[in-house]
Amino acid sequence: MEVHNNDLAELYAGTFKSIETGMIITGKVVTKKTDAVVVDIGYKSEGFVPIDEFTESELEALKAGQEIEVLITEMRDSEGSLTLSKSRALLMKAQKSLQESFEAGTTVEGKIADKTKGGFFVDISGIRAFLPASQYDIKPAKSDVVGQTCLFKVIKVGNKMNNVIVSRRAVIEEERERKKLRTRAIIKEGALITGVVKNVTDYGVFIDLGEIDGLLHISDISWGRINHPSEFFKVSDEVEVVVLKYEPDTEKITLGYKQKRSDPWLNVETKYTEGKVVDGKVVGITDYGAFVEIEEGVEGLVHVSELDWSSRPGHPSKYLEVGDKVSVVVLKVEKENRRISLGVKQLKPKPWDLVAERYSVNQKVTGKVRTITDFGVFVGMPEGVDALIHISDISWTKHIKHPSEVFKLRQKVEAVVLSLEPLKERMLLGVKQMTPDPWISDIPERFKIGDEVNCKILRITEHGLFVEIENSVEGLVYASEIVKQDNKEFAEGELIKAKIIKLDAEQRKIGLSMINYRKGSKEE
Repeated sequence: MEVHNNDLAELYAGTFKSIETGMIITGKVVTKKTDAVVVDIGYKSEGFVPIDEFTESELEALKAGQEIEVLITEMRDSEGSLTLSKSRALLMKAQKSLQESFEAGTTVEGKIADKTKGGFFVDISGIRAFLPASQYDIKPAKSDVVGQTCLFKVIKVGNKMNNVIVSRRAVIEEERERKKLRTRAIIKEGALITGVVKNVTDYGVFIDLGEIDGLLHISDISWGRINHPSEFFKVSDEVEVVVLKYEPDTEKITLGYKQKRSDPWLNVETKYTEGKVVDGKVVGITDYGAFVEIEEGVEGLVHVSELDWSSRPGHPSKYLEVGDKVSVVVLKVEKENRRISLGVKQLKPKPWDLVAERYSVNQKVTGKVRTITDFGVFVGMPEGVDALIHISDISWTKHIKHPSEVFKLRQKVEAVVLSLEPLKERMLLGVKQMTPDPWISDIPERFKIGDEVNCKILRITEHGLFVEIENSVEGLVYASEIVKQDNKEFAEGELIKAKIIKLDAEQRKIGLSMINYRKGSKEE
């Protein structure tokens, strides 16, 4: 039996899909031609999608049997062919999705394609939507946002999809509100919560806890010394903090960091008993001492007087620097005042103990002049103690009005130990004792009563003229034994001649007369 094409169509009509123009349907790729892609949509004839609806990469990846969605744009039954469109199918689906998203208030994904006056154009599956600049973010949009793929909310749709307006800001605000709700649910006083450092200031740190900011004041960062919050935190740091106070009405949150551990001062009295030696780190230097951290949050003061055994210690910076590791002795603990007194010198030998071990009477020593007084000079010894050279122990033969006539500050001095009393912290030295006493042998042998001698006037007093005899020893021309020449007054430094009329080695005195010298008479 001869069967015609039309008859075949009628014969098999029940086996084909019922389709019409404007339908979106899923088909399978049959083959690729130079001008079209052949697609089987389950109809009596195959359809054709124009080749220019595919990109080069899409064509390369396209395989026979691959499923694609297409729109039936034209049916030509007489020729038995269909015209299909992949791009229009995608566009219609995107339009439908946009409309549904607009009605449901859900988000859509799009790519910021270009910048325009007042905002940006966004490509959402081929639909060109407008993003006002004010709807990009809570903050003003930057110029480098083109090319970003983001989520948007559809806030307006025209009748023919020719006036679609979207907002990224609405998505951000909704997410912020969700985060706020989650944060509010977990924030309560005493709770541990993790946040991100948002800003660091001189007085504290602002921490984002989830779209709600809390303030961590500088006083709540550490139990110990802190100069600036930046010593502990920087922007973007993730940090766990304690909620100290929460005011729901104002959303004011006060945070703590040091409160994650107990106050170290609570048990300082039992932990740091007097006399205990501990290690610490120098964290501050002042004129009156050095602050030493012996554990995080616990600092003690080493007063300048506790740095060195010297009676006149130097500036604390002479002994310690910030950052130094140092061993200290606990001297006193005042828990209520949060004070601990520390000492460094107690770990060093006492200087006077060393002096007692190293020196003895009549031993020769060397030191430098540290202080000059009216009654003598103090000489600094290597052990850090001062020894006194009394003015009477400077010279055997000269009358010293003031020690500065002989000594200068920091002058090196050699002397003899005259006495040593370590328990009383006393040490006496003598300079004249470095040489034999001339009054015992030299002077009595060299000078005799009746000798005529050359003298230089040293001082003029009511008792007479104090003179230096023969550049070696002092004597006194008694006031009653002075003879003026031509009534001329005497002057210090003037040279005169006189006769010895008295010599007392025990009293260390020599008396002179100008009268006897001028008369040429001798004492009986």
